[in-house]
Amino acid sequence: MRVGCPKEIKVHEYRVGLTPESAAELVHAGHEVLMETKAGEGIGASDEIYKKIGAKILPNADAVFNEAQMIVKVKEPQAVEIARLKAHHTLFTYLHLAPDPEQAEGLMKSGATCIAYETVTDRDGRLPLLKPMSEVAGRMSIQVGAHFLEKAQGGRGVLLGGVPGVQPANIVILGAGVSGYNAAQIAVGMRARVQVFDKNPARLEELDREFNGRLETVYSTKAAIAEAIKDADVVVGAVLVAGAAAPKLITRPMLKTMRPGSVLVDISIDQGGCFETSHATTHSEPTFIVDGVIHYCVANMPGAVARTSAFALNNATLPFALALANKGYKQALIDDPHLANGLNVYEGAIAHEAVAKDLGKAYKRPGWLG
Repeated sequence: MRVGCPKEIKVHEYRVGLTPESAAELVHAGHEVLMETKAGEGIGASDEIYKKIGAKILPNADAVFNEAQMIVKVKEPQAVEIARLKAHHTLFTYLHLAPDPEQAEGLMKSGATCIAYETVTDRDGRLPLLKPMSEVAGRMSIQVGAHFLEKAQGGRGVLLGGVPGVQPANIVILGAGVSGYNAAQIAVGMRARVQVFDKNPARLEELDREFNGRLETVYSTKAAIAEAIKDADVVVGAVLVAGAAAPKLITRPMLKTMRPGSVLVDISIDQGGCFETSHATTHSEPTFIVDGVIHYCVANMPGAVARTSAFALNNATLPFALALANKGYKQALIDDPHLANGLNVYEGAIAHEAVAKDLGKAYKRPGWLG
């Protein structure tokens, strides 16, 4: 199969869909790998490195899309990329369609088969291709919160860990999944006061045991969240409903109860955000302020640490990319129902039930999937 990897064009997105190691595995399996020139530049992988492992370097994205049968990316296709997609293409990347009807319409019109990293599952119902980026985003969220708490950045001027005789910052983490857990690890390590909210009592018990009293676990209710954010210096939104838009846990009126200069970090922004006042930002302009509260809502947070993120992502995606290339998408999806859960768009229709529901579209599962 001809597998193409274009250079990412989202603002300040430096990751690459295929690292040299992943490209080499595909070449070794007998596939032709087509890399857009400088696609790996953001992670320190030159065209020469890709050439040495047998990949072909093409001059631009048009050439990659024209020659490739499967397109492997990181971020959702931008408008110009959607225009390049044709019915014969298989697209394998993050999509996050639920809050993005414009992208969904474009992909449906393209006729391409679109498989989303974020809805591929494993045998336990977890999201293995979302996990590595959730780990990165969770850990970054605390770094980001600490930075924007600095007075020069418009924050309250609070050091996360405090110092002897001075209280540490109060950090509220909404969601105890992969992102929330990783945020908690870093926050506790920086000696902040940490509260983690979740609706799963068993998960809260696990965190309580693991952290041995170094953080507080709270069953998530609207009233409990409303009370906690009054004293919060940083609130991390780490809520995920697979394939669906994130619930709005902090409303506009609730912001007025928060301290001026406090920081909201919305990891859920790819799925529409879990704060009512959130809207997607970029690494160029990462924050905005509503009612005195700083909002950090960068939709590709892990892109800032591109090398770490790209290798972590490829470790997870490579087995699936190989299956799709080796077998063709139909047989690969038939053989692996967990990979089949990643199918979002097929023959002009939405093929994932949760995505279809949030978009208000008809759900159409291919007959050959049973």
